Amino acid sequence: MGKRNVGNVIEIMKSDFKSVFSNPIVTILLLGLIILPSLYALINIQACWNPYENTGDVEFAIANMDNGSSFDGTPINVGNELVQGLDDNDKFKWTFVTEEELRRGVHDGDYYAGIIIPKNLTENVLSIAGDNPQQAKLEYLVNMKANPVGAKLSDSASNAVYLSLNAKIVEFINMAAYGKLGELQEGLSSGATQLASGGSQLSAGADQVSSGASQVSDGATKVQKGSKKLESGVSEVDKGSKKVEKGAQKVKEGSKKLESGSNQVQSGSDELQSVIDPSLMPDNPVKDYIENSAKVAEGSGEVAQGASKLADGSVTLAKGSSKLANGSSTLANGANTLANGSSELAKGSLALAAGSQMLSGAAAQALFTAAGALASSADSLSGITGINETLLGDYFYSPIKLDRHEIFPVPNYGSQIAPFYLVLSMWVGALITCAMLKPGTSEGTKYTPLEMYFGKLALFLVMSIFQGCVTIIGSFILGIYVAEPLIFIVSAILVSGVFMVLMYSFVSALGDVGKAIGILLLLFQISGTNGIYPIRIMDYPFQVVHPYLPMTYAITLIRESQLGMVWSNYLPALAVLLAIGLATVIILLIVKEKADKPTHYFEKRLEDSGLF
Repeated sequence: MGKRNVGNVIEIMKSDFKSVFSNPIVTILLLGLIILPSLYALINIQACWNPYENTGDVEFAIANMDNGSSFDGTPINVGNELVQGLDDNDKFKWTFVTEEELRRGVHDGDYYAGIIIPKNLTENVLSIAGDNPQQAKLEYLVNMKANPVGAKLSDSASNAVYLSLNAKIVEFINMAAYGKLGELQEGLSSGATQLASGGSQLSAGADQVSSGASQVSDGATKVQKGSKKLESGVSEVDKGSKKVEKGAQKVKEGSKKLESGSNQVQSGSDELQSVIDPSLMPDNPVKDYIENSAKVAEGSGEVAQGASKLADGSVTLAKGSSKLANGSSTLANGANTLANGSSELAKGSLALAAGSQMLSGAAAQALFTAAGALASSADSLSGITGINETLLGDYFYSPIKLDRHEIFPVPNYGSQIAPFYLVLSMWVGALITCAMLKPGTSEGTKYTPLEMYFGKLALFLVMSIFQGCVTIIGSFILGIYVAEPLIFIVSAILVSGVFMVLMYSFVSALGDVGKAIGILLLLFQISGTNGIYPIRIMDYPFQVVHPYLPMTYAITLIRESQLGMVWSNYLPALAVLLAIGLATVIILLIVKEKADKPTHYFEKRLEDSGLF
């Protein structure tokens, strides 16, 4: 830009500032434009300073219809206890009415909501101690038409009633269970004694098994020794049997010879008798010889028969001796097998004894350990049964306490939402300023579009600085919490200036179309910049445009400097915001060069209509 261009820019600036101070009406109007945006922010912040601490004036109707009941002879009315508990709760204005009044009041909008406590509430609560427990119910009525926030606040009130009732139920259940702890303690103590006794009996039984195994081992040794002796005797029997068999064979052979000799004697006697008849012979020695010779034959026949029987008996004796030898051998083998089996039995018995000792030791130890654990549990329960019942009820109702630690603590809700409203007011201030003041057009003047752009920009920048300063001053007067005051001041003025440049560029290049774009961006930035509601719970279109909206990064700058600095959040947001502003200005300057004349024509036609 040459000297002539700079001169023209300065000339336009002087003309604008001269107009400001030469006309009081213009001056007043500009002062209004400077103050108005800050009021938009500060009034909304003040209105939301601590809204949830002012719910004590919100009426919430309660109709208690509970008839009560009794438990172990003690009368109980959960509904009355619930009402008494709500009297101490100042979060809402509890209004106790009849069921009819509650229904009519909620219907007509006199109450945002109400809860009806039914007649059988206590009865259902106490049913947990019986065989047929019934769920206790409350009837919650809420008028969704009366006020959207009122309905949400009513939900908080109903939740308070719900939690209070549940606390009563939990307290009753725990006290009922607490009454059974004494019985459980006695049972555990008795079980511990029985387990210890069983361990002693198991150990004694293992000792008996070990003793019996030792006796089996001794008996097996004796059986093995007897088996060896029996085996030796069988060997002697076998030898004797063989000798008997040989003797029987000799007897048989002698018997045969004797029988042969006897046959010969008999034959000779028969021949002698056939020659001489002894009955015809006189008594003489020859007769006596012949008769003796016949007796001898007869006797030799009998001897020959006895020898034969003797031979047969000897053979039978030999066979019996052989069977005796075989049976003795079988007996020896059986005795040997018995000895081996007895040895294995002894080994198995010893192994059984060792295993029994190990098993008894482990089992007895386990039983003693279990007995000790049960005894310890019994002692612990014995200690628990002495605890104060009120303290125990509080513990069961809330056994875990949640300790809340705030990172970047903020003293009030108004300061929390301030970044959103402060930034929003700066955008609104830029939009109103650009709508009220003309950015100018080069059409019909001696100035170029760029000269007109930069010449007029100065007044708008000054306006943005004043708007930012008023907003900052108002924030400190209101008492908004600021963690980094210096950075907060610089950031606020910077954001106000960037927004003004953006809006001025839109309107300067596109005229009324630029104003429409500014309004459209405002609509998207109210919900799509993570200012109050997390962006992740918003509809998908807002999540899509979120990274491209200037207020997204402006809110980050104000939030970090006001509520607690995290440089890794601040610096990237600063860079992106400046980049958005610079890119927008470059693009719109190019557009202004080409569209300045058509824009002027478009606005002229709107003015000619008498409507704009």
